[in-house]
Amino acid sequence: MKDNIFKTKSFAFALRIIKLYQHLQGEKKEYVLSKQLLRCGTSIGAMVRESEQAESKADFIHKLGSSNRSL
Repeated sequence: MKDNIFKTKSFAFALRIIKLYQHLQGEKKEYVLSKQLLRCGTSIGAMVRESEQAESKADFIHKLGSSNRSL
């Protein structure tokens, strides 16, 4: 099966966000912004997973579009 580069890169990005979150909480004692960063940075993976179930190209684009997501 062919590797999904989008899925791989979004997973790697989420891991980097988690490490940054841990650094901000541990070293800098920052809690409010780091929690928001964690939620936003890891939500990308959820959107990618949701887009895998798209029924058409238009549905895929709609599911990945940022206009239907609120931060």
